[in-house]
Amino acid sequence: MTETPDPELHKLLNTEVAHSARVWNYLLGGKDNFAADREAAEYALALMPELVQSARANREFLGRAVRFLAGEAGIRQFLDIGTGLPTADNTHEVAQAVAPDSRIVYVDNDPTVLVHARALLTSSPEGATDYLDADLRDTATILDGAARTLDLNRPVAIMLSGSVNFVVDDPEAYAVVDRLVEAVPAGSYLVVSHPTKEVNGPAVEESMRQWNESGAAPITARSREGIERFFTGLELVPPGVVTCSAWRPDPSRQEITDKVSEFAGVGLKR
Repeated sequence: MTETPDPELHKLLNTEVAHSARVWNYLLGGKDNFAADREAAEYALALMPELVQSARANREFLGRAVRFLAGEAGIRQFLDIGTGLPTADNTHEVAQAVAPDSRIVYVDNDPTVLVHARALLTSSPEGATDYLDADLRDTATILDGAARTLDLNRPVAIMLSGSVNFVVDDPEAYAVVDRLVEAVPAGSYLVVSHPTKEVNGPAVEESMRQWNESGAAPITARSREGIERFFTGLELVPPGVVTCSAWRPDPSRQEITDKVSEFAGVGLKR
């Protein structure tokens, strides 16, 4: 991807600075990225050769979590915040393959994601899919917009896959997640995946230092305990907060099993 077909959108893009959604797209083998994104990804890969594995393992975790929620947990509503660029096995595809009447709202605030929104705005006839242009910190806008598609009086799965790590201030990050969880009823779930220094710590730290000095949106890693804090007051689904490749791996699927520097967990609101 070297240019966007929408001149107005192009004005909103800063193609000279790497963006996490486009870097992740590159790591997953996508083409919706620019030279700055590829350069940042390759630099990070030089420090952390496991980064492609982390990206793939995080994506596989998302699929397993959604299948669990739509299947065993019986969830029919999903609020996916920080969805990133469309790729294979998006939340609505996985959920509606299990339960066609599932309703999904995607949230992101990146112009590149916005131009691809049409790819997300598809649904089974029985269900619904919508997209909101909003920042994770703006929980009021997110909840107001989500209420157009979701019934917030019924259980909702709040999906924060690789997004809350962009709220680098701990009190603010925990407050944002708390506000979202408080807005949904008992029977709802919280899903978080988040980078950590507990696996390959020195490389993660150096990679994040370089990223934060590049002018891109700042990012942070958190410890297992720091990630568990997002689930305060919730009942963690076994096996708790673990490297995302170890969260309920499906023996029938060819998934990554190595430890990677992305931790993940799923919690139930009682």
